Amino acid sequence: MASKYVPPKQSGWGQALDCIFVLALVYVCLLLPLLMGGGASTYTVPGAQDNPTWESLHQNPTMVQQWNKLDMGPKEAGELINTRFDYDFNWLALIVTAAVIIGYFVILLIMSKKEYRDVINEAFGDGK
Repeated sequence: MASKYVPPKQSGWGQALDCIFVLALVYVCLLLPLLMGGGASTYTVPGAQDNPTWESLHQNPTMVQQWNKLDMGPKEAGELINTRFDYDFNWLALIVTAAVIIGYFVILLIMSKKEYRDVINEAFGDGK
C-alpha cells in the first residue's frame, strides 16, 4: 500500500500573501471593466421637466413621504425618477468573461493534477 499522503505545509506569511493576492485579483477584476469604459450607462426619459412637481412625477403621498425622509425635493427626486439604466447586452464581454472563468478552472485543474493523483493513490493504491 502507498504511503500516507501528507499535504504540503504553508507558512503564515505564505497564507497572508495568498490572501492579499486574491484580494488584489478581485479588486482588479471589479475595477477593470470600469477602467475600460464599461459601467452602467444611463439616459434621461424624454420630456423630463426642469421644475417638476410631485404630481408631474406621478408620486403618491406615500412616495412623497419616503422622498422627504431622504431629504429630497421634487427636483432631486425627478433626476432619479427620470433616469433609466441602459441594459444593452454585449456578447463580446460575455464571451471574454466565460473564457477567463473557464481558463482559470483549467489552469487550476492542471496545476492540481499531481496532488489529486497523490490523494487517489493513497485511497485506492497505485492504479496506473
